[in-house]
Amino acid sequence: MSASDQTLCFHRPRLVAKKVLAKPQSEGDGAVVRRSIGRSELKILDPFLMLDEFAVSPPAGFPDHPHRGFETVTYMLQGAFAHQDFAGHKGTIQTGDVQWMTAGRGIIHSEMPAGEGTQKGLQLWINLSSKDKMIEPRYQELLSQDISRAEKDGVEVRVIAGEAMGVQSPVYTRTPTMYLDFTLKPRAQLHQTIPESWNSFVYIIEGEGVFGYSNSSSVTAHHVLVLGPGDGLSVWNKSSKPLRFVLIGGQPLNEPVVQYGPFVMNTQAEIDQTIEDYHYSKNGFEKAKFWGSQ
Repeated sequence: MSASDQTLCFHRPRLVAKKVLAKPQSEGDGAVVRRSIGRSELKILDPFLMLDEFAVSPPAGFPDHPHRGFETVTYMLQGAFAHQDFAGHKGTIQTGDVQWMTAGRGIIHSEMPAGEGTQKGLQLWINLSSKDKMIEPRYQELLSQDISRAEKDGVEVRVIAGEAMGVQSPVYTRTPTMYLDFTLKPRAQLHQTIPESWNSFVYIIEGEGVFGYSNSSSVTAHHVLVLGPGDGLSVWNKSSKPLRFVLIGGQPLNEPVVQYGPFVMNTQAEIDQTIEDYHYSKNGFEKAKFWGSQ
């Protein structure tokens, strides 16, 4: 089946319901991020809590800080980040690598640039359901060369989570999620199915593209596009340069969200308990008492 024939598969093509430009803002210690999900115009897109495109040069970074109740997915686009946590886990996330961290009941960690110049990447926060918020922390780490990929008709995909173009990611998603990194050559087009019950969005990394209908206006880099309901997304690259974007989707949790910075729970009482646990190094934060990153 050709790419153009495949549009017929979409009884309800997903169209762009909302467009938000991710503007630079300060975060961490001297770092700059472009936040899309998580800013005032787009506070949450269940189950997604935040998406940052970061650009960090030493000595700036994200020194020791806690998390509870969700997952962070760090995807390096350029350069490398050094990571270490209070449980003794440490390593370097290089260009093209992915770290899928389930903070669960508690992590304190640092994320700092591991080289000279500007280190760039994306960090996505995915909410956990109430039954999973207090699980033990865990990591899934994918080296760039181990990420599933496919290429056809001018379209290349790296499958970080979920499935596309006949290839599947080994990542286990506690909250069912797809995370696809597409690059379209000039004049290429893409038709990607998305589960109908899921919320989904696009974040454009570079270039410009047409999303939804072929006669829609093109959209440029650093925009997040919230997609409306439907069973799939069509994309066209009508420009003379490559188009690169991530398509991310997930099953909504449909649960209350109470967030206090890096803590995300279901009730204010749970947030109050989390602040107390962090302050007194208990209930998952015991290792914080004698730890500081090196």
